[in-house]
Amino acid sequence: MLNKYPLWKYLLVLGVILLGAFYAAPNLYAPDPALQITGASSAQMIDESTLQRALGALEEKDIAHFGEVIDEDGRNALIRLQNADAQLVAQAAVSRVLGDGFIVALNLAPTTPDWLSDLGGQPMKLGLDLSGGVHFKLEVDVDAAVERRQEFYVNDTRRALREARIRGYVAQDDTGRLEAKFNTEEQREEARALIADKYPELILDRVDTAESWNLYASMSDQTRQEIADYSVSQNLTTLRNRVNELGVSEPLVQRQGQNRIVVELPGIQDTAEAKRILGKVANLEFRLVARTDAPPSEKQRFEYRAPERAGTSEWLERNVIITGERVNNAQASFDQNGQPNVNISLDSEGGTMMNRATRNNIKRRMGVLFIERKYRTRYETGEDGAEVAVKIPYDEKKLLTAPVIQSALSAQFQITGLDSPHEAAELALMLRAGALAAPVNFVEERTVGPSLGAENIRLGVRSVQIGLALVALFMVLYYRVFGVAAVIALSCNLVLLISVMSVLGATLTLPGIAGIVLTVGMAVDANVLIFSRIREELQGGISPQMAIHSGFERAVSTILDANLTTLIVALILYAVGTGPIKGFAVTLSVGIVTSMFTAIMGTRAIVNLVYGGRRLRKLSIGGKQVAA
Repeated sequence: MLNKYPLWKYLLVLGVILLGAFYAAPNLYAPDPALQITGASSAQMIDESTLQRALGALEEKDIAHFGEVIDEDGRNALIRLQNADAQLVAQAAVSRVLGDGFIVALNLAPTTPDWLSDLGGQPMKLGLDLSGGVHFKLEVDVDAAVERRQEFYVNDTRRALREARIRGYVAQDDTGRLEAKFNTEEQREEARALIADKYPELILDRVDTAESWNLYASMSDQTRQEIADYSVSQNLTTLRNRVNELGVSEPLVQRQGQNRIVVELPGIQDTAEAKRILGKVANLEFRLVARTDAPPSEKQRFEYRAPERAGTSEWLERNVIITGERVNNAQASFDQNGQPNVNISLDSEGGTMMNRATRNNIKRRMGVLFIERKYRTRYETGEDGAEVAVKIPYDEKKLLTAPVIQSALSAQFQITGLDSPHEAAELALMLRAGALAAPVNFVEERTVGPSLGAENIRLGVRSVQIGLALVALFMVLYYRVFGVAAVIALSCNLVLLISVMSVLGATLTLPGIAGIVLTVGMAVDANVLIFSRIREELQGGISPQMAIHSGFERAVSTILDANLTTLIVALILYAVGTGPIKGFAVTLSVGIVTSMFTAIMGTRAIVNLVYGGRRLRKLSIGGKQVAA
């Protein structure tokens, strides 16, 4: 029978619409502004006393709050606020009370009911131009990068002279220059030739004294600038890798000015974790434990990082075997005793250097040094009388472990002595994403103003509502019953679009809303093509039932061709675009797929329900009645 779907098709269309409505429902629940408290170290736990101190700080500032909770593993605490405008004031108050051992980050807490979340329902993520994201501005400490390079020159030159059997004293003077002292002029000239060949970028100066023949090596201004540029570029790459590890949709990581980097993370749910991961200046150094008879100038003393070994220390050689920059891959795991560790894979050069150092030092111990940039907060009174927090950076160097070298190591080995699985996972992430070439400081942290985001959402939703209302009015007045069917299908299309984007975890941006408006137009266009085809068939003299059947059948190929070409363009935009362009492409692509489903199957199902199986002499379509 013409224009009659079998029962399973009606159930299929109804099932898809109901499923879409279910997964679109979480978007009806607006998130609450909140503060998230996390330990500065992954091993730091949040207990009830810490939470009460934070709540006391909020009450002292008369900041309304509710729903405070500590998660099951004790690593995070969440405090919901009544007013989004109080987030920054609340963050400053809690940060001062808790001190430098904790990270207090801005967040948006979901309000989706538990029963809906348990079934997989999650709201659609919103971009920074709407809400639900975080903005960081980081400043790269290029001076620290220059100092690190100077230390590298000193250590590597000391090692190179030792391998070349050139006796001399190598150190770093007060100005940061490499200073080498020799007993004979011949030794100095041999060292000068070696350094000049190995590091042509250094400026070498000879200085003779009564006691020794000295050689000084310093960096030119051009070399310093190259190091600074490299540090910013390398940090940019590393931060992108870390953002990718966080699994953020449509992030923005770009350079700003000479030494600043902007990071925008739309839809991020764990802002404290993001802040810790992004700003973590963590690196590893592998050094041999110094011999007991080693002179003080060739060794350094470091304490163990583990709390159970607090107060104990080891003397390590100043010479560094390799650093974390040689790590290709790192994965957290457990050893045979169930203790957390990290499996390390080095690059070819790093593996060669590690093998050369360990094969000649079997039965000696090798220390794994963990270097981390931390901050001390000092509060000062500004010119306007307001209290300003000043963060003073410092490097904390602690020993993770110092095992005995049982055999020559290669490019793969394990790091043990970690406090917890979380610390192992975080260290593995740091090494996998790459070490920062220079420390970074957070100079700005904010959520894109709730007022701006709310205004964008309000205007965007209004544009969709106005567009939908005008289209619905035209369709109903012009196409009558067919117009009503098109409007119902169009509404279902919007529901499906929102549900698919929610399930995919896509981020809705302001251009994405433009994509939704465009999708509305495309969905209507598909229905207009179908209805125009039905009118043409009626004017050709065939029966109304046959006209409906032929109109849908013949219009399908045209709709598919038009939508597929648009879909190809959208996929190209997604492949080559960035940020908002990708957001627009995602919304448009999903909208094309859902609009084809609702126009071809949804509208047809409604029309079949209304006209299927009836004896029709004429149809009211296109503003007038058309008779067969």
